[in-house]
Amino acid sequence: RGPPRRARSRESGRAVVPARYHAMEERANLMNMMKLSIKILIQSALSLGRTLDSDFPPLQQFFVVLEHCLKHGLKVKKTFIGQNKSFFGPLELVEKLCPEASDIATSVKNLPELKTAVGRGRAWLYLALMQKKLADYLKVLLDHKHLLSEFYEPDALMMEEEGAVIVGLLVGLNVIDANLCLKGEDLDSQVKIKFLLNGGITAVLDQKHYVEELNRHLSCTVADLQNKIDCLEKTNSKLQEELAAATDRIGSLQEEQQQLKQQNELIRERSEKSVEVTKEDTKVELDTYKQSRQGLDEMYSDIWKQLKEEKKIRLELEKELELQIGMKTEMEIAMKLLEKDTHEKQDTLVALRQQLEEVKAINLQMFHKSQNAECSLQQKTEAISSFEGKTNEMMSSMKQMEERLQHAEKARQTAEERCNKMKQDSTLEKELKSEKEQRQTLQKELHQEKDATTLLKTELQQMEGLKKELRKLQDEKQQLEKVCEEQEQALQEMGLHLSQSKLKMEDIKEVNKALKGHTWLKDDEATHCKQCEKEFSISRRKHHCRNCGDIFCNTCSSNELALPSYPKPVRVCDTCHTLLLQRCSSNSS
Repeated sequence: RGPPRRARSRESGRAVVPARYHAMEERANLMNMMKLSIKILIQSALSLGRTLDSDFPPLQQFFVVLEHCLKHGLKVKKTFIGQNKSFFGPLELVEKLCPEASDIATSVKNLPELKTAVGRGRAWLYLALMQKKLADYLKVLLDHKHLLSEFYEPDALMMEEEGAVIVGLLVGLNVIDANLCLKGEDLDSQVKIKFLLNGGITAVLDQKHYVEELNRHLSCTVADLQNKIDCLEKTNSKLQEELAAATDRIGSLQEEQQQLKQQNELIRERSEKSVEVTKEDTKVELDTYKQSRQGLDEMYSDIWKQLKEEKKIRLELEKELELQIGMKTEMEIAMKLLEKDTHEKQDTLVALRQQLEEVKAINLQMFHKSQNAECSLQQKTEAISSFEGKTNEMMSSMKQMEERLQHAEKARQTAEERCNKMKQDSTLEKELKSEKEQRQTLQKELHQEKDATTLLKTELQQMEGLKKELRKLQDEKQQLEKVCEEQEQALQEMGLHLSQSKLKMEDIKEVNKALKGHTWLKDDEATHCKQCEKEFSISRRKHHCRNCGDIFCNTCSSNELALPSYPKPVRVCDTCHTLLLQRCSSNSS
């Protein structure tokens, strides 16, 4: 029973191997046919240089080969009508995977002439080629092979690497413009395919030539490989000789190694002793190193901070340089404008001086008037004070007269009472007459005093009017004084503006001179201080003078001044500091 089983297994192995080999050959032939058809189609389309119609033979041949590629390895599906084997099934999946293909699917479904799945599949391929997205849609299908496994066998072309190669070849068809008409064509029939298969013999012959060229190329590569093998054999013999020499060297080196071991032991004993000594030395050195390390760390942190500050300053300086370059152009324009302003201001100054002289003359007149008014005021105030004294005296005399009147009335009442009692006495009548005379005199005095008071009241009213006029004159005087002060301030401000504009002009000229004459030195160019000529190091750092642009040490550039280009105080060297101070003092004087 044993031997027959082995025979069967051998027979089954022989049967299995040709089936796989046959499928591989089919895939390779279809791929080569596809390459040839695409190549012929692209070459013919480029030579014609026009849009292709459906009657173009290379295009028909391409569609036949593509249809065979899509049919390769299709599973047979059983239906009520019978067995169905169409490539339109996997193409319908594209609509779900890629929503852009929905237009193609709807247009294929809306064609009433198509009755079979094969015709719909051909129409779908026509439309995809016209859209120039045939390669994209098939690539989407290949990316979802788990869905294609329902329609294709495992060794089908679309399930293997050849399918990806064909999709890559189809990308080249995007160069072609196809104008294919689907209406009126019988895509369901097989006549067209048979006609094209007769024409496909030429393609097979082209494939034969292609295979022959491949064989020639392979024979050339085989000859090259044989030459390389001969070279390798020669090099191998040389390497063997070198190996023998190397073995001899290894023997001599081993003997030397033993000698070196003995010397090594002696050296090791000496080194152990020296190590103990060095350990003690290293401990001391370690302590000193730690102390120096701490100092260096502190120095490093300080230097790092200074570096950061210098970087910030450098960035600021670069920005300021850019601003100065921009400011230079603005300054030139401002110079011209300032010259115009100075001419205009000089004209206005002349006019203002004339106005000032006129105002001064008016002021003198007003001053004389105010002096006259003050003199009259003093006289009137003296008169008012005298009148007030007189009124006070009159009022006191009035009060005395009223008191006398009251006493006289009381005396009269008593006299009347006495008269009533003593009508017969003549002496009393005489007293009454005298009292009546006194009363009449008193009434006359009263009338006179009333007239005097009325006169005084009228004079007081006149005094109030004079006071009002005085106040008005004082107000006018104050207003004129204010106008004078404002005009004097305006003149002073104009003078200040003129002096400032002159100073600005000088500053602008200096800035222009500085921009033209002085150049900003780079850090790499300077190794020594320009003034004291000491070499720069970690402790002695570099500093730029913001006026001349040269590099100095900290001691030679410790001064700070506000420059025209820098409103805030900036680092300046000693020479520039003295020059700028002299210039400021001359400007201020």
